[in-house]
Amino acid sequence: MKLNDTQIQKAMIILIRLTLVFAILGSAVNFRWSLLFGSSVILVLTFVPFFFEKRYDIQLPIEFESIIILFIYASLFLGEVHSYYTTFWWWDIFLHTGSGIALGFAGFLIMYTLQKSGKIEAHPIWIAIFAFSFGVAFGAVWEIFEFSMDQIFGYNMQNSGLVDTMWDLIVDSIGALIVCVSGYFYLKGDKVPVFTNLITNYEKENQSIVKKNSRVRVKKKK
Repeated sequence: MKLNDTQIQKAMIILIRLTLVFAILGSAVNFRWSLLFGSSVILVLTFVPFFFEKRYDIQLPIEFESIIILFIYASLFLGEVHSYYTTFWWWDIFLHTGSGIALGFAGFLIMYTLQKSGKIEAHPIWIAIFAFSFGVAFGAVWEIFEFSMDQIFGYNMQNSGLVDTMWDLIVDSIGALIVCVSGYFYLKGDKVPVFTNLITNYEKENQSIVKKNSRVRVKKKK
């Protein structure tokens, strides 16, 4: 039986959670309490998209949910617990670019949903700017978190300090900018690869929340 993209992504999420469960069991057997605690927290965090969907009665695109869970797993479990940040020099840059895209898209969805439901009316450029700002703002909050963990618990999440922080913020901004530009052209009526599919799937899953509103997308004049 051939699996479709949705089934593959759901299987990936299950696999990620299983590896965390095995890590927790292995830590308990070997009395590695810090690893047990860290793996347990990370496992709980992978359910954040699920809790968010239940709390606000919406359905996130499976692609977006997969990206969030993969980021949590790759940054905290592989990056911190298994030291991928020091093993692979590009690991931090790769993850921060991805997180900038994911958070920028989250910001876009917030404004897009409010616009489609008729709760606000905003020009496409302002929706795009909000998406960019949302992604960069959360990137800055994450840097504050890294700094706090280093100062309080003696971790080395920021590696080279200011240089690491600035590069993280730069690639966060690049990721958010990609979403900003994609969202703007989508709202102007252009078909944007991948982005259009994500929004289409989001609308299909949330028809009771997202109402059709002709003011959202500015149609091209023929």
